[in-house]
Amino acid sequence: MSDVFPGGVPEFAPWAGPEPETGGPPCLAAEAAALDAADPLRDRREAFVVDAPGDPEGVVYLDGNSLGALPRGVAGRLAAVVEEEWGRLRIRSWTESGWWTAPERVGDRVGRLLGAAPGQVVAGDSTSVNVFKAVVGAVRLARAAAPGRDEVLVDAATFPTDGYIAASAARLTGCTVRAVPATDVAEAAGARTAVALVNHVDYRTGRLHDLPGITGALHAAGARTVWDLCHSAGALPVGLDASGADFAVACTYKYLNGGPGAPACLYVRRDLQPRFDSPLPGWNSHADPFGMDPAYTPADGAVRGRVGTPEILSLLALDAALDVWDGVGLGAVRAKSLDLTDFFLRCVERYVPAGRTECVTPLPHEERGSQVSLRCAGAGDVMAELVRRGVVGDFRRPDVLRFGFAPLYTSFADTERAARVLGEVVTSGPAR
Repeated sequence: MSDVFPGGVPEFAPWAGPEPETGGPPCLAAEAAALDAADPLRDRREAFVVDAPGDPEGVVYLDGNSLGALPRGVAGRLAAVVEEEWGRLRIRSWTESGWWTAPERVGDRVGRLLGAAPGQVVAGDSTSVNVFKAVVGAVRLARAAAPGRDEVLVDAATFPTDGYIAASAARLTGCTVRAVPATDVAEAAGARTAVALVNHVDYRTGRLHDLPGITGALHAAGARTVWDLCHSAGALPVGLDASGADFAVACTYKYLNGGPGAPACLYVRRDLQPRFDSPLPGWNSHADPFGMDPAYTPADGAVRGRVGTPEILSLLALDAALDVWDGVGLGAVRAKSLDLTDFFLRCVERYVPAGRTECVTPLPHEERGSQVSLRCAGAGDVMAELVRRGVVGDFRRPDVLRFGFAPLYTSFADTERAARVLGEVVTSGPAR
């Protein structure tokens, strides 16, 4: 039974009328229309720039797992920031417009979507910089309790930057790095493990890992956790506080729609904050930043995760983008995500000839994020042709097509059309 449609996804009798205007096989096109009509999140789509005026089909955008669509309220908010706050108030805006406290204010808004109570998330810097802060900080915490801990576990399939950063953090702290599959991290942790850096959702396959279970197992081994939430933040409930996670990092330009290069976020669990020794002690995280003391004294709370001057324009663009989440529950988002990906897989089975694609995303809901990845020969050329025909996803070398489903603006009609066009492309091949 669908969690979005409490009475179950409607069943449809065989189509007996004319072909619908969408051009798809009648039963799936009609089902998509009915699901969209019953979707409790359908009105959220209007808050995004996704439909082209005058274009009945427009573009199907299934790349929100790389860059989220533009929320309509961002442009006006940025214009006001530039013209009024920067243009007229200038330096006064640090206090009068709340610029100075924006990293914590915006961090708390993101924290709500991560299951974090206020005061534990700060917005700023890039994902890579925040991973570095978190891994080094976690190693220092672990070693304060057990000096012999000199191992950093890394998800073997991690996004490359996480591996690069973990290796550098290990060199700086005298640790070694051991790469293990995310599913084996819990068993791999031992007396020498200081911290494990794990992706909540695998960026290639869309596999969702067991955050509470892995966190509990690492804690039982005396190790700390750093979770990379880049492909789960805004796509599904995370539950940082409930799971007892130590540190987490989230980017905000994917499912959170903060814009290209939007600031990332750093979560430090409240009880760990007084002992969090950041490897980047910038003036913005000083207890008295304007005292200009040559000796560093860290601030209390989430502010300790700051480094330098906040990136105000992109930070306030993110703040405006987060307005689309007001009143939205992550349970409804997750339920629609699973319904969209289930429907997409059914449509692919119907439209794509057998053997032309292979799903590498887990089918069980508890193991699936909000994307579907398909192995396909010539994936680069196939995706280029899909984009040319108005279906935007992306691919990862050598042969994986990725389709990201952002429940706030992706419709079931989008989903049906994407699978139908995919079937046309792999059957006829790219245009010459």
